[in-house]
Amino acid sequence: MLIENEDYNFGFNKLIIDSKFDNIIEDLKQINLSLPNINSEFEQNLNDITFSKNGKISTLDSEIQATNLDPKNGFKFFKKKYTILAYDESINRFDSLEGTAFITSHSLVLLDDDDYIPANYLTFYFYTKSKEIVDKSKYIKYSESPETDSKIDYTKDKIQFINDRVIKNSILLIDGPLIAGDAYTYFIKPIIEMSAHNIIPIFFVKNSFSNILISSIESLKNKYNSDLHWAYNFLKNGQRSNFFHYEDAINPRNSKVFCYIRVFNSSPQRVEFHSETFKRYFQLIPEILDMIYYQLLLQGNVNNPQVRLIAIAEKYARSTLNLVNIGKILKEVGIIPTINQKRFGW
Repeated sequence: MLIENEDYNFGFNKLIIDSKFDNIIEDLKQINLSLPNINSEFEQNLNDITFSKNGKISTLDSEIQATNLDPKNGFKFFKKKYTILAYDESINRFDSLEGTAFITSHSLVLLDDDDYIPANYLTFYFYTKSKEIVDKSKYIKYSESPETDSKIDYTKDKIQFINDRVIKNSILLIDGPLIAGDAYTYFIKPIIEMSAHNIIPIFFVKNSFSNILISSIESLKNKYNSDLHWAYNFLKNGQRSNFFHYEDAINPRNSKVFCYIRVFNSSPQRVEFHSETFKRYFQLIPEILDMIYYQLLLQGNVNNPQVRLIAIAEKYARSTLNLVNIGKILKEVGIIPTINQKRFGW
């Protein structure tokens, strides 16, 4: 459902707890989970699988070049007709002998005239390879690969949560890559549909060892460790690179346009648009990138450059996890939570 700007309060200022949350906990109580807890340190960085080896890369400019960003122009962009929203999430993973639990807090924040207005959605999944356990429950999920299935469920929930609240004539800032493995292919169709409704989704990748540029562009080969390494050396503070186009050789719909931005004397980040979004809003993109630069300066974190509104969404996501005493709940059903709260569950 796409919300008109004047109706945004319909979907915000709310904390939604998934309807299955209590049901899963009740089912877990019946299983008598074994102790001790197993703390899995497995963590997969989704930012490193955003490009297929079969993909094609090209530049949209005549040459590789840097462009200065204008934060004053970026500030002025706030006064234009577009509403600005940002999405982030926080995920805890808990492992037991019987299976794996994922608790996710999805957070969407709307920038109002004088405030940040949040909406949060809390989900809970438990995956197991034991068919005997699944046969005793309506809500516990059988899975041969909890990492894969949890990503698919997470992506579907993310799409639904955003779709239910996204506002027409808006810019949507999303932490994380546009394309990251098979699960993220679910995201492509909704992103194209958003673009057709005057919504501009933009994705941000801060940590990545992708090397598609340095391995595909002749002048960059054998000189750098990663694309981020190249961008750091090529760009000065307050600059962006030219635009590059990536298209999956198997499915052309999995395509995007991206550039790199360097804000401080620290690692740059990649800014991504779906190709349909970029084509439709090409004239606005330079102003949007100035606005992004302004938001990065506004946050002012040299060690971890982050768009201000995404940083606010991240705080709401983490705070939502703390509102529900997950540790106490899982301990009661036999799972001892890890001390270290992970940013990503995979």
